Order: sequence, then structure tokens, then C-alpha cells
Amino acid sequence: MHIHKFEKIWLTFGIATLVMFLSVVGVSAFYMGNQPPSCNLTIDPEKVDTQEPFDKPGLTKVEGKEWDYQLVYVASAFSYNPMKVQVPLGAKVKVIATTKDVIHGFQVAGTNINMMLEPGYVSEFTTTFDKPGEYLVVCNEYCGTAHHLMQSTIEVTE
Repeated sequence: MHIHKFEKIWLTFGIATLVMFLSVVGVSAFYMGNQPPSCNLTIDPEKVDTQEPFDKPGLTKVEGKEWDYQLVYVASAFSYNPMKVQVPLGAKVKVIATTKDVIHGFQVAGTNINMMLEPGYVSEFTTTFDKPGEYLVVCNEYCGTAHHLMQSTIEVTE
């Protein structure tokens, strides 16, 4: 069977692209640890304010865990609670967040923290803040007319 020269080129290009795509996905999933969030952690959106840890949003030091601090956020109606938080430089922080009303985004600009907050589900992300400065937390999922006003600040201090 004879395959035309151009068909061989396109076939080679397609296979090479597929191998490259699978390599990128494999490195991202296994080496960098990026995996889809699990839906194991659920919460009643109407009782968020009364259930731990969301009854006391903010930064708390923890003992006996793989991380040093726990940073709890609650999103609702164009605001994050807390509005501003200070995190020590070099601290390993587990960010735990949920929402009470609609789908919100949770992106910390300048970092790799990017979560989707859905009512009834708890999102988690563990990271280390290695650079001092102020990091803006923004909602990157359209949530209504005042979506552009929804923000918070994480200040990393020495």
C-alpha cells in the first residue's frame, strides 16, 4: 500500500501532537499534582455560617498537619469574608473556601491558586507563599451585576 508523502507528513504531525498533549497532561497530573477537585466535601449552603471551619473565617495556625496555617474563606453576594488577611512569609497554607449563594471564582492573582466555589461544596488548595507582597483575590466566574467589585487581599509579610 502506498501512502502519499503529504499524508505521511500530516500523520506524523498528528501523532506527534497527540504524544505531546498526553505528555503535558501526564506531567501536570502526576509530577505537579494537578488533579480535578473531589466532591467528597459537602456542606449545607444555608448553614455555612454555623458549621466549622466556616463559622470563623480567616487565618488560623494548625498543629499536627502537613500545612502550617488554615485560611478559610466564605464567598457570598459580591464579597469575600475575610476582606483582608496577613500570612507569614514561607508558610504552607491550606485555603478552604465555599459559597452561600451562587457559583463564584476564587483566584489569587500572581499565584497558581484558582478554584471554583459552588454552593454545597467545599474547595481546598494547599500552597506556600514564598514571596512577600499583597495578593489580590478576585472572582473569575461571573456572579451578577456587582461581580467586578468582588475582591479580597492576602498580604504576605515577613
